Amino acid sequence: MERGAGLSTTSSPLASVHDLVMLDLDGVVYVGPDAVPHAAETIGALATPVAFLTNNATRSATDVAEHLRSFGLELADDAVVTAGQVVADLVLREVGDGAKVLLAGAEGMRSALEALGLVVVTSAEDEPRAVVQGGVIDVCWSELAEASFAVSAGVPWFASNPDTTFPTPRGLAPGNGAFVQAVALATGREPVVAGKPSTPIFDEARRRTGAGSPVMVGDRVDTDIDGATAAGIDAMVVLTGVTTLADVLEIPPGHRPAYVAADLRGLGQPHPEVVVDGSRATCGDAVAEATDGLIRVSGAEPDSVPGLRAVVALAWASHDRGDDVSVEDVRMGA
Repeated sequence: MERGAGLSTTSSPLASVHDLVMLDLDGVVYVGPDAVPHAAETIGALATPVAFLTNNATRSATDVAEHLRSFGLELADDAVVTAGQVVADLVLREVGDGAKVLLAGAEGMRSALEALGLVVVTSAEDEPRAVVQGGVIDVCWSELAEASFAVSAGVPWFASNPDTTFPTPRGLAPGNGAFVQAVALATGREPVVAGKPSTPIFDEARRRTGAGSPVMVGDRVDTDIDGATAAGIDAMVVLTGVTTLADVLEIPPGHRPAYVAADLRGLGQPHPEVVVDGSRATCGDAVAEATDGLIRVSGAEPDSVPGLRAVVALAWASHDRGDDVSVEDVRMGA
């Protein structure tokens, strides 16, 4: 099946049929300082190598790796691929070693730029050869203003990622993309983007690992799933971060993940075939039926892999033929 068109099937545990598992971090492995339930034990049990891909340029790869190791995970620093690292490499190729770069971003983005020999400046009057936005912690209006002045003057503009939000323990907060949009509105220009859904971050993970058949797991369709599809990579969406089940049901053809699971435990499970027949879908023991526009699940927990696959396949088939359905009465388990 063409990527983005609908659900794929595997009779073996999903991770075992790939040579690399790419994991988004915020909303997939952790939210704020805390691990997502079941994430650490699932990752620790995988036999397949893991790379951690994050659009969040707020922290350095070393800091992120230390955070992951605090959950009991064993990994080297270079298992973490940050959009900050990738955008810094793009900037270096554009302007060369030792060039001045105007940063509107966090310390993690600064360290990624300086690690490559670039000189970070704070004013458009410093004659920067590039502008970079990455990371959102403590970004202030004056930084956005200086970035806008330089971008308006024609200085090449780069962004680590376009995420307008990111999940925190208190809810969704503005992401780097929200600040990028502010500069875009002020200047009428658009930046070169390194992180998901752009492909450079996927290319870097494959370069580091030599992987030929990776699978990407994320919580955002517009970055993780769309980016994987553009890079020719199978993707699984999980429901532990930004995307809800209701959101998944509304995904149009061309943007649909190959797999769906409540959390990372879906990596260790098969994803059985789904058979859709009119207003009914069957996946293993799970049966999803649409009655009066509502989908109900029987035979399996609605948040199990078979239950979710039955619900999602039925909803997509219904939407594709013009029928409206919802899952208001399906309760996701803890």
